Amino acid sequence: MVSLVPVSGLDDSQRDLFAGYVEVYAASGRALFGDDHAAWGADELRVLEAKPDRRTLNVAAVEPGGTVVGAASVVLRLRDNPRAGFISLAVHPEHRRRGVGSRLLAWVEDQARQAGRSVFIVETEWRDGGIDSHGEGFAARHGYQPVQHTLRSTLRLPLDPSTLADPERGTGHYALETSVDGIPDAWLEDRAELQRRMSTDAPLGELQLEEEDWDAERVRDQYATVLAMGRRVVETVARHVPSGRLVGYTQVQVSPETPTLGYQQDTLVVKEHRGHALGLRLKAANTAAVMEHLAQVTAIRTWNADDNTHMLAVNRRLGYEVDAHLCEWQKVLG
Repeated sequence: MVSLVPVSGLDDSQRDLFAGYVEVYAASGRALFGDDHAAWGADELRVLEAKPDRRTLNVAAVEPGGTVVGAASVVLRLRDNPRAGFISLAVHPEHRRRGVGSRLLAWVEDQARQAGRSVFIVETEWRDGGIDSHGEGFAARHGYQPVQHTLRSTLRLPLDPSTLADPERGTGHYALETSVDGIPDAWLEDRAELQRRMSTDAPLGELQLEEEDWDAERVRDQYATVLAMGRRVVETVARHVPSGRLVGYTQVQVSPETPTLGYQQDTLVVKEHRGHALGLRLKAANTAAVMEHLAQVTAIRTWNADDNTHMLAVNRRLGYEVDAHLCEWQKVLG
């Protein structure tokens, strides 16, 4: 019979078990997307698990012979969103439809409930042109409701640099600045405010998430975490010249697990400064910087809510093509 075993990437005695746990996620991704899949690496997950601003609880489904056939985790953020438990779950494609997923989900839900969490959030993915053949039925059967649909899009690189040139450089009220593998201390206060605004201004569908608490030290810590994971980071900000304040930003990260793929992180222009094509200018400038500093990157991947029409239009202008879908599912306890 399959056993559920709590596992930590920080416990050296569980190193092999944790490797099997990580491989289940990778195998599940390969079954969905083939070579186009992406999964967190073991070293990246260890860094995240060690962060003091969250509790991460992992569990592996293990056969009597020691083979890991399922994996799940719940992340409990400690600084904000104290009601939410962020769940991930995967069952190895060769071991599905045996009740393993249901047992894993029950375990992480129980851990979250004991920690006082009452909003559970989980994601499912599928290829463009296909259907959510595994995730949709499973999530609905366990009481989850679909609350946000997201489009995954990919931009193939390199591009002709002339298509990314900023036509507004040196003119108008906004200037773009780019930093690689870290940001200047002078940016930190404004970046913290932009990060807070990201939690309130970005489309959230029906997700019951709250405003996040950000300050300069948290931004600094976030960068330290990303660099400790071995990731490269390229970030571009928009500065409102008359006030000197940062009013927009965009960021791409590249994991050592997938060195040819850039992961688009947040892109935000605060509402008060929209209408000046800053979203397009930011992403174009950052893409040019990725090509300049990380020439091995052959694609950038991004995720956008399907009602984020402005950013989707920006993506189309740059050449992104939709290739997959993601659904956020939510269960709220009474």
